[in-house]
Amino acid sequence: MAIPIGEDPFVPRGIDSEDEETLPCLRYRPPSIQELCNRTHFSPREIKVLYRSFKQSSPNGVIQYSQFEEIYCQFFPQGDARYYANMIFKTFDTDANGIISFEEFVIGLSIISRGTNEEKLQWIFSLYDFKKKGVISYTELLQTVQSVYCLLGAFTDPPVCNTTISNHVIHLLKKFDPDRNGLITRESFVASCLLDETLCQELQLFDTKL
Repeated sequence: MAIPIGEDPFVPRGIDSEDEETLPCLRYRPPSIQELCNRTHFSPREIKVLYRSFKQSSPNGVIQYSQFEEIYCQFFPQGDARYYANMIFKTFDTDANGIISFEEFVIGLSIISRGTNEEKLQWIFSLYDFKKKGVISYTELLQTVQSVYCLLGAFTDPPVCNTTISNHVIHLLKKFDPDRNGLITRESFVASCLLDETLCQELQLFDTKL
């Protein structure tokens, strides 16, 4: 969104502007705090906390992939986080324009940290369905599992080999593909996961307060 110089285009309406840097002509302007609260599970105070944290790493109001990858890789120095970071980035980047806005970031974070089990599973499905076709193929599932093992690094115990990865993928396909057609639909994925009490308990561990 193009905002004329003279306004404060980066600060969401209702968020105080403190020590803002000189702004260029074009900046992303997030929606109002109330609108973000309506679209997330966060309170106005939490939106402000998240915004100020987001602004520290991205003063332009958006995160490009190179920034995201650099930050993500710092959390997993023992492995190669690039592939998984790319998948996470695409899941947050809901309009597929190559950047993550504060709005996209806070909505995605709300789902992960405060959403219902079904909302979280819908998000996870979108992560696996990186071709955005509405189904997860064997190839997508394999690449996702491979990216997770790359993230963990070469020092996993016991060591991971291609056979281990392949067996893991086959096991998941059998679990989530009742029709045995090599494709996992969103409905079968969510329904199967919701029947798994252990998985649902693990999903609730992501619930957090700011």
